[in-house]
Amino acid sequence: MPCFLKGMAFVPFLLVTWSSAAFVISYVVAVLSRHVNPFLPYISDTGTTPPESGIFGFMINFSAFLGAATMYTRYKIVEKQNQTSYISTPVFNLMSLVLGLVGCIGMGIVANFQELAVPVVHDGGALLAFVCGVMYTLLQSIISYKSCPQWNSLSTCHVRMAISAVSCAAVIPMIACASLISITKLEWNPKEKDYVYHIVSAICEWIVAFGFIFYFLTFIHDFQNVTLRISTEINGDV
Repeated sequence: MPCFLKGMAFVPFLLVTWSSAAFVISYVVAVLSRHVNPFLPYISDTGTTPPESGIFGFMINFSAFLGAATMYTRYKIVEKQNQTSYISTPVFNLMSLVLGLVGCIGMGIVANFQELAVPVVHDGGALLAFVCGVMYTLLQSIISYKSCPQWNSLSTCHVRMAISAVSCAAVIPMIACASLISITKLEWNPKEKDYVYHIVSAICEWIVAFGFIFYFLTFIHDFQNVTLRISTEINGDV
């Protein structure tokens, strides 16, 4: 049996593959439609104009749902591990879940409010998604170290912390440069004054986005030994 079909491993696997497909398909359609410059558009640029806006919105909405499902399952895993052997305070685990879910809400906002139509709302959602997402990965990396070596290998902890560190380092210039851009648009000329800010923030945005994808990829092994059971009880006369 493939590793991603064991236990609940299909959840993070589906999140990773679906989100990757969302970025790639939207980008390809936007470029082929000549709606964006092929060289380093913002991720949101590839989901602003029809038909790619519909693809982007639908796929990112489902990614947000898969992200929430993955984070909640991870929360329950850590909770169960804490009952077996104390890892960290439950508040720490709960805090990471809340941050993760807020980030997923931010993804939903990004998917449903295009950057040219409602830029303030869109940018607010993006800020929530990226900042809360980075904080989630950082907290989960710390939890991973605390659960090592019983529940995680040291190499997995190092990989998670490395991804978190790169994402943290990228999200700061991403926000800083994006805030210095004076106008929101899809097509850029290298001679424009804000072009450098656009390029730097776009590079950082793609790094953070795929950092999230690679981070959730490390959850597949943890989810292989998890089983989901649904219990139904009917009370009273039928």
